[in-house]
Amino acid sequence: MAAQGESPAAEEALEKLCLTYWRPVYSFIRRQGRGTSEAEDLTQSFFTRLLERRDLNSVRREKGRLRSYLLIAAKHFLASERERATSARRGGGLVAIPLEEMRAHEGNATEPVDILTADRIYERRWALTVLDQAFARLSVEYCAPGNQALFDQLKRLLTDEPNRPSQAQIANELGMSENAVKQAYHRFRLAYRECVREEIAQTVAVPGDIEDELRHLIAVLRS
Repeated sequence: MAAQGESPAAEEALEKLCLTYWRPVYSFIRRQGRGTSEAEDLTQSFFTRLLERRDLNSVRREKGRLRSYLLIAAKHFLASERERATSARRGGGLVAIPLEEMRAHEGNATEPVDILTADRIYERRWALTVLDQAFARLSVEYCAPGNQALFDQLKRLLTDEPNRPSQAQIANELGMSENAVKQAYHRFRLAYRECVREEIAQTVAVPGDIEDELRHLIAVLRS
């Protein structure tokens, strides 16, 4: 909603939206059989068109979710695209999508790509983007001077990586008691959950959709 209208604040919100959620769209386009360079061009063109036409101005009149809206919009965009007619406009829009980051994350899906449909790849990238944004929010709260080391260790506890440290190891490394680490991790999980919820809240038009989107996010990550 903040991205609607013609004000500088609306333009700033729209650019932030594009920079945040380009990766799911790019991953979807790649899974359609497009090469890396072509997918980069198409992703850039998709968001350029979104910016120029102010398509998001229509969202207020719908009960919608940004996740679903962008996927449908990307499908319509690809269906109407002819060859690579817009590739010459690469980089000429109001916001520059980070193409180098696209390449860096190419092939980073947590499942073999060949068993995922384009829609499922989009959903997984969307979910991971939401989590990345939630961690960014959380880091602002936690990373005061002296808290960075604790934040980094508590973040590892949320993963299922085989070599993640135990709470006792973290306590020993940081010079804390194990009980203090346990309490810190409990607070950290609650704060992280709230940050995920806040991030989801920004992507739905109706507050009542937040819980549904949270359940969908969990289902996508578990599938």
